[in-house]
Amino acid sequence: MPTEKSTKKSTKSTKITNTTKKTTKAAKATKVAKPAKATKAKAVKTTKPAPETRKQTAEERIKASNRRLITGAVIGGAAFCAAVAFGITAYNVVDNFPVWTSNLSSFITEHIIDGNSANFTEGSIAEVASRVTPAVVSITTETRTIGYYGQSSTSSAAGTGMIVTSDGYVITNKHVVDGASSINVVLDDGTRYTEVKLVGVDPSNDVAYLKISGVEDLPTVTLGNSKTITVGQQVIAIGNALGQFQNTVTEGIVSGTGRTIVAGDGSSSNNYYETLSDMIQTDASINAGNSGGPLVNAAGEVIGINTAVSNSANGLGFAIPISSVKGMLKSIIENGKAERAFLGVSYTNVTADTAKDYNLSVKYGAYVTGENSVIKDSPAEKAGIKSGDVIVAVNGVKVGQTGTLSSLISEYTVGDKVEITIVRDNKEINLKVTLSSYPTTLSR
Repeated sequence: MPTEKSTKKSTKSTKITNTTKKTTKAAKATKVAKPAKATKAKAVKTTKPAPETRKQTAEERIKASNRRLITGAVIGGAAFCAAVAFGITAYNVVDNFPVWTSNLSSFITEHIIDGNSANFTEGSIAEVASRVTPAVVSITTETRTIGYYGQSSTSSAAGTGMIVTSDGYVITNKHVVDGASSINVVLDDGTRYTEVKLVGVDPSNDVAYLKISGVEDLPTVTLGNSKTITVGQQVIAIGNALGQFQNTVTEGIVSGTGRTIVAGDGSSSNNYYETLSDMIQTDASINAGNSGGPLVNAAGEVIGINTAVSNSANGLGFAIPISSVKGMLKSIIENGKAERAFLGVSYTNVTADTAKDYNLSVKYGAYVTGENSVIKDSPAEKAGIKSGDVIVAVNGVKVGQTGTLSSLISEYTVGDKVEITIVRDNKEINLKVTLSSYPTTLSR
């Protein structure tokens, strides 16, 4: 049963592994390096005597036509801008207007221009890769441990990350840096940064946030909208393959969405596993060392964080939807707080089968059910959500069709007011909820 608190499982039967490349002996990361005048012909002018009767010349007619076209374009552009401004102003009156629409450029990118509708053309994969790879980094870590008899040992690991702000914020997988004594970040051009801090981890997902100290003007990736991805759309994966081959690019498609997997680090000596939900499935090759790298659409936008791969099948990789990290990322950058937004319910994802089993009137959403399904004193309880309700939308976005309830809530920040639409006794009810911070007692 999915909950806002993810569960840990210990099992040897799972075949899904995270894609961090680990070694038992410390090793230096391999530094990968990137790898007659034309003459102008003079125009010859000819003149003709002007006719006695003054007539508009062809050139003048063209200029006049152009002036009319330009005037029309200016008027039309002004009308469009006015319409957009009016629409934004009107929409801004509504309480559930998304927080990022204060930035018009971000609003247009998120709501008008959808990069997931783009397709690769001949040569465009190379062009997109060349734009994205400068902001994709290799992450190397060292972890020191003390044995039973006081002896120390050092292990190293390598993964991937992506720079999301020019002043050095980086997103990667939590398992890439978990327990690390030191973290290094290596750029595509070989530049190495050793002053790197872990500034936050997602309590309910395999995501970590790093900060490179004392930098500015770094290249950054563009974050897309994972809620509008479609099965079959083309993507590329970029990462530090096998911990040795920096910024390897592979291509494929989105093979599926909304997948739930149980993932481990592939170590025979480590029986730690975690459940990851709402994952993007892709057949783009994801290898050890790719963890934390971007899954990119044909417009060059990041739509996922490459996280796990199946050991028992080829072409079976999984990525965390990028939209689910935006809320916590915003909180860290703007407020300096690593907080995840929290609603406070446990639920079962509604499908046609569960709708039939529980005699529900809707076939999508999040069915609030189970013992203590509404956490005491949580935002959900305060808003009036009850066990047996089906949550069908968050701020008008349907639950289950564009992401799970947990993923949709994670796009917001602590203190945001959202409208939760529920179905109770076959009736739709809209409830206002103020999101709180994810409790540390539920962190995994």
